Amino acid sequence: MNTEKDILKTYSLRSGYDGETVLRDVSINFPSGKTTFVLGANGAGKSTLFLTLNGVIRPLSGSVAFCGETVRYDKKSLKRLREKIGIVFQDPDDQLFCPTVYEDITFGAVNMGLDELEIRRRADCVMEITETEAFKDKSIHALSFGQKKRTAIAGALITAPKLLLLDEPTAGLDPKGAAKIMRSLNDIKKKTGVTVVVSTHDMDMAPVFAEHICLLDGGRAVFCGSPEDFFKTPQLLRKHGLRLPRISHLFEILNKRDGVNTNASASTISAARKELLKLIK
Repeated sequence: MNTEKDILKTYSLRSGYDGETVLRDVSINFPSGKTTFVLGANGAGKSTLFLTLNGVIRPLSGSVAFCGETVRYDKKSLKRLREKIGIVFQDPDDQLFCPTVYEDITFGAVNMGLDELEIRRRADCVMEITETEAFKDKSIHALSFGQKKRTAIAGALITAPKLLLLDEPTAGLDPKGAAKIMRSLNDIKKKTGVTVVVSTHDMDMAPVFAEHICLLDGGRAVFCGSPEDFFKTPQLLRKHGLRLPRISHLFEILNKRDGVNTNASASTISAARKELLKLIK
């Protein structure tokens, strides 16, 4: 695992495609070993940022530094970069293309030129931690949406990346499936040491799972810091097209409308429980 404080940084990054500039002078950092949530309303630039970080889109100006080294865009450098920065797209059907789950999961390892024994070893490892072993021989088309998501994550992990980018990983899932995916990502981080970066506008997931938050709006980074600092400024969220987590909104209403003296920045069930117990006592 990278020992640098920040595994990835961008410096005055401008990026886009089809002649359109989407990101404008974005300078942000991603702490090593932590789960960072990149938040922003639709169109804020989250997906473009991820594709630029993974080298799919080349910056118009500025630079990206991975593990302390500036990213280069020759074929050899990009191949090495994509082995170390895995990406999982919002729609798994944009990512899965092999006939069976096992073939899709192992595609990256095969492309690396690994021998069969090492491919099997890696496949067994990633299938165990993503819980895809039970349907490894199934056709991709026979999977549920949640199973496709887990298969895509397993395929991204097969190259043993240092950084895993996930674009809207809970999109299209019911609440139970969304929570399962996020808990799985926590387990994956603990078992593999991979740094996780999640793009989303799900404001109820962020306070539960995020350890670091970056907020994008209009292609610019308007906040980068701790969840505690982020959620105690509700005006910042609303100004940039986001709502408060539902628990935070409840406590805000209790403060403003009902005169109840509570911590309005409480945004998780555990934090809400502490506040309610104070009121009861």
